[in-house]
Amino acid sequence: MGLVSSRGPEGEVAVPSLGVGMLGHGFIGKAHAHALHSVSYLAWPPPLAPRLVEVVGWRPDAVAEAARRYRFERATTDWRVLMEDPAIELFVNAGPNDLHAEPTLAALRAGKHVLCEKPLGRTAPESHELWQAAAAAGVVHMCGFNYRFVPAVRLARELIEGGELGEVHSFRGSYFQDWLANPDSPYLWRLDRQRAGSGALGDIGAHLIDLARFLVGEIAAVDGHVRTVVPERPGGLVDVDDTVEATLEFANGAGGSISASRLCHGRRNALGFEISGTRGSLAFDLERMNELWVHLDDSRPGLRAQGFRRVLVTEADHPYIEHWWPPGHVIGWGDIFVHEIRHLLAAIAGDGAVAPYGATFEDGYRAAEVCDAILRSGEQRSCQRIAYMDPVRAG
Repeated sequence: MGLVSSRGPEGEVAVPSLGVGMLGHGFIGKAHAHALHSVSYLAWPPPLAPRLVEVVGWRPDAVAEAARRYRFERATTDWRVLMEDPAIELFVNAGPNDLHAEPTLAALRAGKHVLCEKPLGRTAPESHELWQAAAAAGVVHMCGFNYRFVPAVRLARELIEGGELGEVHSFRGSYFQDWLANPDSPYLWRLDRQRAGSGALGDIGAHLIDLARFLVGEIAAVDGHVRTVVPERPGGLVDVDDTVEATLEFANGAGGSISASRLCHGRRNALGFEISGTRGSLAFDLERMNELWVHLDDSRPGLRAQGFRRVLVTEADHPYIEHWWPPGHVIGWGDIFVHEIRHLLAAIAGDGAVAPYGATFEDGYRAAEVCDAILRSGEQRSCQRIAYMDPVRAG
């Protein structure tokens, strides 16, 4: 790490720099690049100052343009170059699912910290291998479950941990999108099991699984139903799921359900959940991401709460809001990546750990294990109890 001089309200401050290399420059790559730049002045003072060294893409012209646009120093079409560069200390893997394992393993073995997008691997065994490698390398590792960093979601966890809902007994989550609702939408890599691992389940259902684990606890058993509604599209045959529904049994005795689909007309990016306990409930809708809906039961005569109340999560003492705007000035979807990056930088700087509020590679593995169990349940038409693998490689 070097030192960079940054000017804040208190004047010049010397902040250690951190060299960053990134694989992928599409939709998610843009979100990470935005956060890597923004964190240095929004989250003042930053734990570390990211230096964007090199970005990897597949087409020379496209990745060169991405480097200019996102202000990386260099561009390459070979991700192996990043592993050999000592200036790169953090590797951000924002590539397609089939490029999560090999580059991430190489980065871990090169001693680099890693942020890998979800799903961590295409299968639970692939994800488990990455978790083992990260543990053996002794570096900081994070799996990109970004919705943990929505202020309202973090507030929900704090309310649950504080006992405000009493004993939680149910989680109901859904994630619906419509970008594949038209059966004439062309074939792409996300519809290929070899490249993607699974369909709606691993793409968006995994977010629900992670949120269920983050908010309620470990998942012990599942009963799933997966369907491929459109088996063929222009350009290829579809061998992943289009929709998934599953019931959940948590290790702590709670129950729940999740539903995910990329075929729901009119639902652009509709993630939501509701959690109920013995003393209250809360609900969240990503399309109104600055709001948390809360019902707390006050059993005193005449004071029983009626319905939900809206909590606008923009106060200075709410999670992650301290670096933003005055109360009532809402933040947007891309801003949660700033929270995620700052959390990761703090862990790399030695100021706390990724867990429990960020998702580690262990969390990425455990979500993958649940996904695989749902797929097995759908194929075998039976409830599947989940056996999580140990972190230590046998032999």
